Amino acid sequence: MEEPNELIEEYPLLLSDRGLLNQPGTLRPLLSLALPVLVEQFLNLGVSQTDTVLTGRCLEEPKYLAAMNLMAYAIWLLGALFQVVTIGATALAARFIGAGQRGLAQRVMNQAFVAGAIAAAVTVGVAMCGIDWYVKAMGLEADAAALARQNLWIILPLIPFVMLEQVGNACLRAVGDTMTGMLAMAAVVLSNALISYWLVTGNGPLPRLGWTGLAIGTSTGYFVGAAIVIARLVRGRMGLQLRFRGLWPDWQLLRRLLRIGLPGGIDVLSVIGCHMWFVSIVNRLGTASSAAHGVAVKIEAISYVPGAAFQMAAATMAGQYLGAGDSRRAGRAVAMACVLGEVPMIAAALAFYFNAPWITGLYVTDAATVKQSAELLQIVAIGTPALSLLMILTGALRGAGDTRWPLGVTFVGLLGVRLPLAYLLCLPEIVLPGGLTVHGYNLGVRGAWYAMVTDLFVRCTLITARFLHGGWKRMSV
Repeated sequence: MEEPNELIEEYPLLLSDRGLLNQPGTLRPLLSLALPVLVEQFLNLGVSQTDTVLTGRCLEEPKYLAAMNLMAYAIWLLGALFQVVTIGATALAARFIGAGQRGLAQRVMNQAFVAGAIAAAVTVGVAMCGIDWYVKAMGLEADAAALARQNLWIILPLIPFVMLEQVGNACLRAVGDTMTGMLAMAAVVLSNALISYWLVTGNGPLPRLGWTGLAIGTSTGYFVGAAIVIARLVRGRMGLQLRFRGLWPDWQLLRRLLRIGLPGGIDVLSVIGCHMWFVSIVNRLGTASSAAHGVAVKIEAISYVPGAAFQMAAATMAGQYLGAGDSRRAGRAVAMACVLGEVPMIAAALAFYFNAPWITGLYVTDAATVKQSAELLQIVAIGTPALSLLMILTGALRGAGDTRWPLGVTFVGLLGVRLPLAYLLCLPEIVLPGGLTVHGYNLGVRGAWYAMVTDLFVRCTLITARFLHGGWKRMSV
């Protein structure tokens, strides 16, 4: 596809801008991408951490923590619903930047918002019909289920703003701008922390709403973040500008975007769907186990942050270098991202293993929840190095347009290893179709986390094999 004359005239000074390729070496551009995202991811983590701490220390009862765990998965799902669009937009825009075709990257950005708007409309409709089913399917006990259902209805209007923030940030990162996302997330965290605290406790200018205040604070924060990203794009940022005339559907470009993004989006949604299935197994064990699982997941998420930052950097660099025809530099950049991402994640694993009771005690006051959550952190610490490689290499493959291999690896690991093993290790017995009963090991929630760590090592091995094979370097987008 050649660049239209209209866009060549519009961006005459930017066609020679090769993004990261203008920067010498590999380490400098890698860090210039990863460090702002590292800060952004820590800030993003601050939203869920704030909500968990407020729940654990102000509301205290395990039913609120169990409901908060379900809320966290729902918000995660909302963000992932637009991965079909963001993965395709990242791969295309990064390739065009690497090839010096910034005008085409501009068109990709506008069409990504078209696809995102369609996805948001469908998502709102499905969510309105499916909230009650979702809560019921997750298997929470009655009190916790009612609390989760109440706040999910408050968060529902958040969906279009999640789309705007996700799609806008993906396009900006693809062209090398990671600062906008960091600034937007700082505003999200500050807004959420203040409003949630005031509404939960009543210690401020707003009335005390307790549990409901958490959902209102979260929704307000993400609205502010989306407004900042869109404002930057309307004004224009690094050659990208959101324009009304660019929002008319270009079906050829949309098909191209979806061809790349659909396997990656299905991959992400499959991960979340399997995680929810996994949580439904844990929820069968009762509110206490659900609460401990939720607290441990929130703390474990701290270790994801370096992996997520270098995952994004690896995706952008792989796409831009391959767009410039430099597959050797693309491979070197991804390998360096893996090394730099491993160091902080291994440090987090050591902290989890040796300081688990102290860390969980910062989040909750209930002694039984502290003890059980600490045991889970020590289990997952073993799998954290494998998770780091899995995240970064998966991001690199997606950035290169190789989205089908990660999808296959996800199915093998989650459906073939994690879920069957969780049933076997968690429960005293499993009733198979046809009435056949299999006796399990009855390890409770610890069994679920043993299954999770096993899955991480299996998927890490498979995704590393694909990276070393090198087929991702020959992908056409």
